[in-house]
Amino acid sequence: MNTARSLHRSAKTGAALASGDLDTLLQRADIWRGNRSPQHTGHVATGHVALDECLPGGGWPVGALTELFPMQPGIGELSLLMPALATLSQKEHWIACIGAPYLPYPPALAAAGLCLAHLLVVEASARECLWATEQALRSGACAAVLAWPEAADDRALRRLQLAAEEGDTLGFLFRPTHAARHASPAALRLALAPGDDALVVQVLKCRGGWSRSAIHLARTKDFNHGGHGEHGDIHGQNAVSGVEHGSTRGAELAVLRAHASAHAPHSSPAQEAEK
Repeated sequence: MNTARSLHRSAKTGAALASGDLDTLLQRADIWRGNRSPQHTGHVATGHVALDECLPGGGWPVGALTELFPMQPGIGELSLLMPALATLSQKEHWIACIGAPYLPYPPALAAAGLCLAHLLVVEASARECLWATEQALRSGACAAVLAWPEAADDRALRRLQLAAEEGDTLGFLFRPTHAARHASPAALRLALAPGDDALVVQVLKCRGGWSRSAIHLARTKDFNHGGHGEHGDIHGQNAVSGVEHGSTRGAELAVLRAHASAHAPHSSPAQEAEK
């Protein structure tokens, strides 16, 4: 019976193609077009006009993963996200940073408009990073989750994508450049490279279509001030003192430690911060 139905459906598809009625065929609900954006996906403006103009929906896709592939750490990769993160944090939405290779530099973040009272920095080992990221994405307590996983296979990426959809959250993964060679369920993938006083952005993949031209974005001056070496525009190994909370020049960060456990309660990052 199922075989007969499949043959009948194939015959109808072939007939539609044979008659040249392609437009009618593409309206069928069981056919997905690669350049069609999901109707349920919202967007948050990136704060960079040139980038917004080339992205479907005009910004970062909500409820989806965005993968960022910086040529090297410290080229201003976080400055790309700062306008959107600053806006979200000022609306009292939580922002989570998980497994960052260097602790964020509070004065630079504050100068960029980020409300530090709504920023959670989660220290996590390689094994814990994926677990903590999935929990934060799925919780729905965070407007955006930034993570630096050392490795993530297709299965792990699909779990994170599903978690972002469930939590309706912006998910940003900072990954090594070689990972861009592999397929990914992420809605958006961007390669980042340094330019002359600019960050060069190349769209590698974008659900809904994209421009093939590289985008040159001016670096934010605030992120080039008061650095700590090559990673100093926003990161610094000594930027935060102490284990649970740290402060630098009056700017405070809440620093948590992830503890992955199959039996751990799935509490939200906000609940963890209050403990």
